[in-house]
Amino acid sequence: MSAPSTTTAPSTTEYLSTSELSTLSSKAIAAKALAHCPYSHFRVGACLLTTTGEYVVGANVENVSYPVGTCAERVAIGSAVAAGHKSFRAIAVATDITPGASPCGMCRQFMREFCKPSFPIYMYDRDGKYTMKTMGELLPESFGPEDLPPPPRKET
Repeated sequence: MSAPSTTTAPSTTEYLSTSELSTLSSKAIAAKALAHCPYSHFRVGACLLTTTGEYVVGANVENVSYPVGTCAERVAIGSAVAAGHKSFRAIAVATDITPGASPCGMCRQFMREFCKPSFPIYMYDRDGKYTMKTMGELLPESFGPEDLPPPPRKET
């Protein structure tokens, strides 16, 4: 008889195959090289896996007017949506620090527009080690599209 698990989140293999996770992580780590971060020097790469099996990368893009910069996660999701994707299986975010950084609050809410609370977020550190949390763990009691009332019916 095995000991009970103390983890509440499903295991990584319940979300992605080993091959998918390997591809997702390598693309997120490689995307750090695409970052435009001349002010903070804080490189972030992201890779999003769509439900159709496509991988979409993003990198942070800073601006001299700091609030105008865009995080890697939002670049990846925006690129995916512009390419016609609105359904996703997972995202990986890679940084050069240990432990790896989690998405900022704005990115969490942005991802929540397209991702259910069970959506997995893999956060990679400088050594390629990761922590996985779900959207619900990073943004508990979130507000998503399903929380809005249905649009009014058009009269014909």
